[in-house]
Amino acid sequence: MPDPSLLLLIPAYNEERRIEPVLRDYAQFFEENYSGKFQLVVVLNGCTDDTLGVIRRVAAEFPAVFRVLEFKEPIGKGGALIEGLKLAAFGDLIGYVDADGATPPRAFLDLVRHIGDADCVVGSRWLPDSVIHQSQTGNRRFASRVFHTIVQLFFRLNIHDTQCGAKVMKREVVEKVHPFLRIADMAFDINLLVAIKRAGYCIREVPTEWTDQAGSKVVLFHSSLTMFLSVVRIRLIYWPRVYRLLRPLRPLEGWVYRKLRAPRPLPGPDLEKRG
Repeated sequence: MPDPSLLLLIPAYNEERRIEPVLRDYAQFFEENYSGKFQLVVVLNGCTDDTLGVIRRVAAEFPAVFRVLEFKEPIGKGGALIEGLKLAAFGDLIGYVDADGATPPRAFLDLVRHIGDADCVVGSRWLPDSVIHQSQTGNRRFASRVFHTIVQLFFRLNIHDTQCGAKVMKREVVEKVHPFLRIADMAFDINLLVAIKRAGYCIREVPTEWTDQAGSKVVLFHSSLTMFLSVVRIRLIYWPRVYRLLRPLRPLEGWVYRKLRAPRPLPGPDLEKRG
C-alpha cells in the first residue's frame, strides 16, 4: 500500500544563496524513499533576489515535484504558510519546513512516519532524544526559553518546542483550522497550535534532527517583540470580553507593527467565536 500523498510547504524570503541544495535534497530523498505522491510548494514572500530563478533551475530537474506560489509584496513567514495551506486538498498530509535546511529530509520523513493516530506531529529540538548538530547562540536559546514560558502560561499547550520549523498535519485538521489562522509573522506556529488544540485534535511532539544554519534573517529584538505582541493578541482573542473592550486600540496595534516592520495580523472572522 503506498504512502499517503504529501504536500510540503517551504516559505522563502530572499533565499537564493541557501535554498538550492535544500530543494534538491528533498526532491531526491522523497523520490527514492517515499512511495506516495509528493509535492513540494515553495511560497515566495516578497523576494527581491533570484530565489525564483534558483527554484526554476531545480524544478527543471524534477518537473513532477515542484510548484511555486509567488507574492510580490512581503507577507511574512506566517502569511506565506497561510497561503500555502490553502492547497491542503492536494495532500492527505500537509507539512512545512524552513528554507535553510535546518531540518534534513530524513528528519521530516520521520515526522510523517509518526503521524499514526495523531492529527498533528511537531518536531522538537528540546526533547532528550533530539539530535542537534549545531546549536543556536546563547542569546537565541535564552529568548526561546523565555518565549516558551510565556506561551505555556498563556495557552497550556504543554509542547516543549512550538517554534521548530517542522510540522505535519492531516488534511482534515488544516481545512478545519485554516479560517482561524491570522498571525503572519513568526508567531504563526502558536496561532496554528492553539487553533488545533481548541478544535479538539491530538498533537504529538517527537524528537527531531536539527542544524542551526548561518545566515538567519531573524533580528532577535525586533522578532521577539513582534512575536510577543502577536502572542498577546492571540490570547486576547480567546478572552472575548477583554478583546471587545480593546477594539478601540486596533489603530495603535497597527502603528506598532508598522514601526517594527512586521506583517500585521490578517483580517478574518472573529476567533472569539471559537473560545
